[in-house]
Amino acid sequence: MMLKKSVLIAGQHATSISLEEEFFAELQNIANEQNISLNKLITAIDGKRSTQNLSSAIRLYVLQYYKNKLIPPE
Repeated sequence: MMLKKSVLIAGQHATSISLEEEFFAELQNIANEQNISLNKLITAIDGKRSTQNLSSAIRLYVLQYYKNKLIPPE
């Protein structure tokens, strides 16, 4: 099931993201692990993304985050 959530980027820009429940749950888990708000994590992802679509950038971030936990980057 897809969830559509409103988020605030950099405390100023409101937008919405559409993510599968599983990706949204893992994104929240990552934010909790890093002791930051979900909006702050999404702002960081937005600032580093190389894709036009923020939802896709978030999915790629979650994937890379867990890949790095399994195999740390050199």
